[in-house]
Amino acid sequence: MTVTQLIEMLQDLEAQGKGGMEVQTSYSSGDYWGTTVAHGIDELEEAIVKYSEYHSMDKVVEYDADDEGQPAEDSRTVIMLS
Repeated sequence: MTVTQLIEMLQDLEAQGKGGMEVQTSYSSGDYWGTTVAHGIDELEEAIVKYSEYHSMDKVVEYDADDEGQPAEDSRTVIMLS
């Protein structure tokens, strides 16, 4: 999903009178029962991610711009809702 697509989806919800609804994100808690938990979104920030074969999804890559190293070529910058 791109920022533009997200804006369009949110505008559609607002047009439906849902502009005042809280926005949350969900994820698996990893517990025995496979409970899906949710938490509110407090901020948006840029993050560097890279595909993880182990997880079969992107993982956040910690990168310090002051270091001489560069992010891996197969990483990319995304907007993270947190």
